[in-house]
Amino acid sequence: MPKNTQTNHTMQLRTSHGVLDLTKPVVMGILNLTTDSFYPESRVKDDNHLIQVTASMIEQGAVILDLGGMSTRPGSEPVDESTEMNRLLYALNIIRNAFPHIILSVDTWRKAVAEQAVLAGADIINDISAAQFDSGILEVAAAHNLPYVLMHMQGTPANMQHKPTYQDVVADVADFFSMQIERLRHAGIEQIILDPGFGFGKTTAHNYQLLHALSIYRSQFHYPILAGISRKKMVQNPTNINVDEAMHATTAAQTLAVLNGVSILRVHDVKPAVDLINIVDFYKNVNDL
Repeated sequence: MPKNTQTNHTMQLRTSHGVLDLTKPVVMGILNLTTDSFYPESRVKDDNHLIQVTASMIEQGAVILDLGGMSTRPGSEPVDESTEMNRLLYALNIIRNAFPHIILSVDTWRKAVAEQAVLAGADIINDISAAQFDSGILEVAAAHNLPYVLMHMQGTPANMQHKPTYQDVVADVADFFSMQIERLRHAGIEQIILDPGFGFGKTTAHNYQLLHALSIYRSQFHYPILAGISRKKMVQNPTNINVDEAMHATTAAQTLAVLNGVSILRVHDVKPAVDLINIVDFYKNVNDL
């Protein structure tokens, strides 16, 4: 693995709608504005449903909401830019008007979409491609001093699960982070969140090797880490269940992630994730009570 040359970065990120305090892990609720995301129950159906789900997630303890206008499930193909932009901007305007103080993230890899989303009130750019599909997205993050989620993916959503192969997945992802962090910092981005990309070009074994290595990445790079584990194949496969049955298995894997230093859990089910964070926090600090 590359030698760590980073300093100890703050666990408090600045956004347009307040400081995001990550000294204790927080929950990012998923709002899918698509018709083909891998978990059908997460798809927003209409305006009333959008308001209802948003209000419920905030009430249950979500600190961030992540809006996606294009599915990136395995085997998916990208929608056109105008479709993605219209979906995101429509939802952003509704949510920002109804919930003016919630921190909003946009799941996009397109510069133009990110730029318009920021103008509509988005606070974080969550880019699955690490600016490898549209490098201009870094200009948006830098110009607005936004937190940027740097995710690792092997391949593209269309082909990423076709025999993913690594020499050493933990070391390979660490090398990727090291190289891309320098690229982001050179572009003027200081607020970086790392995401190892669970399920994005990884086998089940790769995912669990990365889950085990989260504490290594935390100590090596000193940036907040985001984990998107919720209801994915990595929790379905070891337990022989389907996506609808995967909440409890998800909670188990998310608990391991928090114990290993994750700062943000990206989830479909907010309340169980908030509860597990509180339990782990109590467990870690019981001797100080």
